[in-house]
Amino acid sequence: MLGPDEHRFWPQFIRSKEYLDGRSDPVDRWSARVIGDLATIIGAQALYPFGTAPYLPFYQWALRTQSIHVSPVRLLVNQGQGLFISFRGALALPGRINLPAAIPSPCTECEAKPCLVACPVGAMGDHDYSDPNCRAYASSPEGQGCLEHGCAVRRACPASSNAGRRSAHSAYHMSEFLRTRP
Repeated sequence: MLGPDEHRFWPQFIRSKEYLDGRSDPVDRWSARVIGDLATIIGAQALYPFGTAPYLPFYQWALRTQSIHVSPVRLLVNQGQGLFISFRGALALPGRINLPAAIPSPCTECEAKPCLVACPVGAMGDHDYSDPNCRAYASSPEGQGCLEHGCAVRRACPASSNAGRRSAHSAYHMSEFLRTRP
């Protein structure tokens, strides 16, 4: 499973031909190019979490790594990126590989669980996600913090501070989220 190195990804991506050409879905196109090239080099099959149905089970695959876990708000979480963990693709290798030792969830040691109460409109918590509430808030003047810096729930996770996610990167994804409809 492959995801961005948050410290390096955004500055490199905004210089990519996919970002600069003005066409739709630049992150998906960049991912397909970079991961596709890597797959060719190592003789693997590139798999992606985007495209058309049937969608591949990236969420379930992530949990099988034993280093990525379900958070209290049901988003994936890990020690290094908190709730900013994401996947741009995976490589299906010709042989089996052994997984490293399991890494515990950062939520186990997190007593405060700020993610549960961070959403200003209760769109996310220990209940079902409310897409309409999230979209309405992020589109409003009051929601500018989420729009410009990323989801308040993701930012509230103490482990997310390890990610190094840039505000411009989060702002891009929030604008894409609002541009698309479920």
